[in-house]
Amino acid sequence: MTPLDALSSPLAGINLIEASAGTGKTWTIAALYTRLLLEADAVGQVPGIEQLLVVTYTKAATAELRSRLRSRLHDLHAVLAGQATADPFLLAMAARHAGESARSIALARLNAAIVSFDTAAIYTIHGFCQRALTDAA
Repeated sequence: MTPLDALSSPLAGINLIEASAGTGKTWTIAALYTRLLLEADAVGQVPGIEQLLVVTYTKAATAELRSRLRSRLHDLHAVLAGQATADPFLLAMAARHAGESARSIALARLNAAIVSFDTAAIYTIHGFCQRALTDAA
């Protein structure tokens, strides 16, 4: 097993995030989620927020994850729009999208994700199963 690096981890395939409480799982998920929204075209498609599924165990964890994901998107949008930050992840993402064209595309994708964030598929396992059964009944 190798440690997961959210900035260089492949976006295609399966990644398992397994760790004890307080070790950064939610932070890593938020980082990967952000990268998927901005960089998935490198693996053949650019998902909208409605095409990403995030599943966790409890309602509290779902609420925390939803809050952190929304915050990460807002923070990166602000940095790409010129706001200063000391956050190493945000700085690295801004550097990846430093060109005028790349920054414009990233800002547009982030804006679309922020505007439609209330439709994001972030569920408990039970909530996702109920939704899937209801939709496919």
